[in-house]
Amino acid sequence: MIKKTLLTLGLSTLMAMSISANDSLMMATTTSTEDTGLLDYLAPQFEKDTGTTLKWVATGTGKALKMGENCDVDVLLVHAPSAEKKFVDEGFGVNRNEVMFNDFVIIGPVSDPAGISGKSTDDAFKEIKEKKANFLSRGDNSGTHKKELGMWEKVSKIVPEKDSWYVQTGQGMIATINMASEKSGYTLTDRGTWIKYESQKGDKNNMKIVVENDNSLFNQYSVITVNKDKCPNVKTKLASDFSNWIVKDETQKLIGDFKLLNKPLFTPNAKK
Repeated sequence: MIKKTLLTLGLSTLMAMSISANDSLMMATTTSTEDTGLLDYLAPQFEKDTGTTLKWVATGTGKALKMGENCDVDVLLVHAPSAEKKFVDEGFGVNRNEVMFNDFVIIGPVSDPAGISGKSTDDAFKEIKEKKANFLSRGDNSGTHKKELGMWEKVSKIVPEKDSWYVQTGQGMIATINMASEKSGYTLTDRGTWIKYESQKGDKNNMKIVVENDNSLFNQYSVITVNKDKCPNVKTKLASDFSNWIVKDETQKLIGDFKLLNKPLFTPNAKK
C-alpha cells in the first residue's frame, strides 16, 4: 500500500511537471524582433525562469494588434505607440509597458542617386519625391510602414501610392531591404533589422545608411496584455508573467547585451 501510494504520488508529480512544462504563451510581435534574432535569444531564458514556453507570430504591428482584437494571442510586443494606445483605450489591451527602443534609418544605394546623404529626414523625403528616386515601402500597416506614411504626410500631405517610383512590397523588413537593393532604391527600416541585414550580406552589401540620428526617427517598443474582458480565454497570468519578466533588470540587461557586429540592436528603457 505504501509503495502504491508513493508510485501514485510519483506519477501525479510527473504529470503535473509535464503539464507545467507544456504551458505556452502565444505572442504577436513585429518582424524586427524576429528578424534580428532577439526572440530566439530571449525565449529560452524566459522558459528557464518561468517554465513557460514562448511562442510567437511575427507580422506587422497593425496585424499583430488585429490578432489581439481577434483573441488569437495572449500578449503583444509591438512598436506603433499611437495605434497601441488606441488599442488600449478601446479596451482590447491592458498593462502597456515600454520595453526598449532603437531608431529608424533611411537606407539606400552606396551611390546615393538622390543625393540625400546627411540631410534631415524631411528634406530626404522631399528629395526622393522630387527626383522620383525608387522608394520601397513595406505597405503592410506595420509600425515601420505607419512611421513612413507619417513622414510622407508631413512633407507632402499626400502619400505617393500611385507614382511608379513608389513600390509597396507587402513584405517584411528584410525582404523589403533586399528589393530596395535590387532596384537601387531607398527604404525606411529600424536600425536593428539593418544591422542584421549588414551581418548577413557582409562584403556583398551595396546599401548604406543615408539618413540617421533624427529625433523624429525614435522607435519605441512596448508590451501589452490582451484584455480578458474582451477575450475570456486569454492566458492573463502567463501574459502578466511575460510582461513583468521582460521589464525586470536582468532581462533589460540581456536586451542591452544583444549585439551583432558588436553593435547593440535595441536599448532597454523599461520605466522603473
